[in-house]
Amino acid sequence: MKFFIDTANLKEIDEARSLGMLDGVTTNPSLMSKESVSNQKEIQKHYISICERLKNNENLSAEVINTNYIDMIQEGEKLALLHPRIVVKIPMTKNGIKAIKYFSNKKIKTNCTLIFSIGQAILAAKAGAYYVSPFLGRLDDLSYNGLNLIQEIKNVYENYHFDTKILAASIRHPLHIIECSKIGVHAITSPISVIYSLFYHPLTDIGLEKFIKDFQKKIR
Repeated sequence: MKFFIDTANLKEIDEARSLGMLDGVTTNPSLMSKESVSNQKEIQKHYISICERLKNNENLSAEVINTNYIDMIQEGEKLALLHPRIVVKIPMTKNGIKAIKYFSNKKIKTNCTLIFSIGQAILAAKAGAYYVSPFLGRLDDLSYNGLNLIQEIKNVYENYHFDTKILAASIRHPLHIIECSKIGVHAITSPISVIYSLFYHPLTDIGLEKFIKDFQKKIR
């Protein structure tokens, strides 16, 4: 399972690289707003800076702001031209699905975001999305098991041999990551803080403390 970092922060991307946990990056308008970019030119430059940190088959999902079909097409094409690693992130709407079909015909990779149902995932795959991003945490907030949706989408995609990859999003805690790995999704995207939480277990801390104390006793 690939680990994507859900951020626009360059330091976090570099940190994920140093940990060996960087397989790609996803961004959205909210994340971009947290960075020191104030106009379109700076936003584009920031996207390029992220792409320059990526290697091999890693990519960056960069989201369109517009919701009108023609505007989506124009904005998405500009994003795709910025760097070959950019995957155009498109919302799950009727215009969005039309845009995904357009980009698919142009061999431009897309990530269909804000997926909350099997029906939406089917439409995205039929249109040719490279990724679909089901939002686990937001479903959990509504007392719906987001992991069940992930499993159901995977079953449908396998039944009909869709090439679209599942990129599980809105990851809130380490159990989301663990369960996604059990299901066998292609990738998850999460804040780096959630990935950090995978490091910790109380027995590890207790064991390490004991090892150090035992060693210190021995050398005295």
